[in-house]
Amino acid sequence: MRSVNLAFVSEQLELAERLRRDGEHMFEPQDLPGRYGRVVRAVDRLLVATGCVAVLGGGWAVWRHGYLGRVTQDVDILLPADGVGEFLRVAALSGFEVLAPPAGRWPKLVHKETGVEVDILPQGCRPGTEARPAPTTLPHPAAAGAAGPALRYITLAALVELKLGAGRARDESDVVELVRVNAESVAEVRRHLEGVHGDYVAAFDRLVERARDQGGD
Repeated sequence: MRSVNLAFVSEQLELAERLRRDGEHMFEPQDLPGRYGRVVRAVDRLLVATGCVAVLGGGWAVWRHGYLGRVTQDVDILLPADGVGEFLRVAALSGFEVLAPPAGRWPKLVHKETGVEVDILPQGCRPGTEARPAPTTLPHPAAAGAAGPALRYITLAALVELKLGAGRARDESDVVELVRVNAESVAEVRRHLEGVHGDYVAAFDRLVERARDQGGD
């Protein structure tokens, strides 16, 4: 985790201002500004080299799907289970440092040029916490919006699925904000969740009601 100092705070304020000003033109991950765009393009090169597909999740996907107040400092990518090993091997030779994760945690990289951390979300792993594991595992990127050897944003429905699987208060808050700004997509997201797990449908319905109570509908 980066230390919080004046330079870091200034960078985040500048980033937030640029996203506010130009965000409507940033349709793909490759359009992200500054060091984040450079990391995305570096990941694209890894995807080409390894033949993998991937989607960008986490805070950047939350931002892209309309929660404009959500700015993050890392990059979360969903990778297919059979591609993680080769992706990490090539990354270690191509400008990334592969960090040794604590026991039970998922792989993490650091892009050496920019210092941006890249969290790997491996297909088939189970999100949630030790006390509250998710009832499902992470989907294949192809089921979440991946298309070709370039990073794409995860679909809104798959993003909500991952947020509900993680089950943290912050993730639930993200879902509430996403519902508030994507009211026209609530029925579509619910249909997706019906095909995943009933627990997600119940949790989503509860968060939709919370969003409506907060004036999102």
